[in-house]
Amino acid sequence: MMTRDQWHGHLAMLVFSLLVAGSFSLGARAAPLIAPEAITALRFLLAALLLTVAARAGGGLRRRDFRAPWRYLVLGLAMAIYFVLMFEGLKTASAVSTAAVFTMTPLIAAGFGWLLMRQHLTPRMALALATGAFGALWVIFRGDMGGLIRLEIGRGEAIYFLGCVSHALYTALVPRLNRGESALTFTAGTMIAGSALLAVWGAPALIALDWGAVPGIVWITLAYISVAATAVSTAFVQFAALRLPASGVMAYTYLVPGWVILWELALGGAAPPPVVAFGVALTAVALVLLLKNQPARTGSAE
Repeated sequence: MMTRDQWHGHLAMLVFSLLVAGSFSLGARAAPLIAPEAITALRFLLAALLLTVAARAGGGLRRRDFRAPWRYLVLGLAMAIYFVLMFEGLKTASAVSTAAVFTMTPLIAAGFGWLLMRQHLTPRMALALATGAFGALWVIFRGDMGGLIRLEIGRGEAIYFLGCVSHALYTALVPRLNRGESALTFTAGTMIAGSALLAVWGAPALIALDWGAVPGIVWITLAYISVAATAVSTAFVQFAALRLPASGVMAYTYLVPGWVILWELALGGAAPPPVVAFGVALTAVALVLLLKNQPARTGSAE
């Protein structure tokens, strides 16, 4: 039986998967219209402001919450890299294919979880991760096994994969670096540090940006990703990472391609070819396998 904390962690990640899916669909429409480091810097700034207000209202962000501030810089850098590379990848890759790349993160997170927290894989968990990875590859290559064998992966997908490595590292680092801070406080500190780093990284793009010519879809996307896909989803990841193993947290990424297809249909996009549905179904199977009898965060994965 799962504990109450574990149930709460699973619920947080279910909402996380839905919110993240929206960022792929909206991001694919905005990515060609603005520099990735510019929109990422803006999203971190807005998210940091929202989280700072929320954390202060909840009694957080006191001096003792900023012990060893380098922790926030490390986490903020990992998330900044992820989001910048996400938008760079979305310039040339479709929302569904990038969402499929995102489902590779549980496998990577499992590796980091073992390296940093000695969280072990059982045969069933290994099978689940392998099933999810194969489903993701099926979607990315649209069922073309010849293209898979030749590794004919698109530039956008390759760029975004590097971002997913950074995201998986971030997930595994959260329980390692947390020193008793609440999820909200820890997330606010991460966003503040990320904002500072991106203010430097994105300064040239922000200065060069023609603010008056920015299309409306960019502002809509910015509002969504700042509130839902950055502030809220990052808080949910940190909340869940304190209650579930790293690979269990990232298991919910397997739901993202399915959510993205629904987002695309809701936004007037075309449905993917039927062959893609097989890969999406495999990722759903992987989720079920990975979450069955999920252990406590500090236990071995069973």
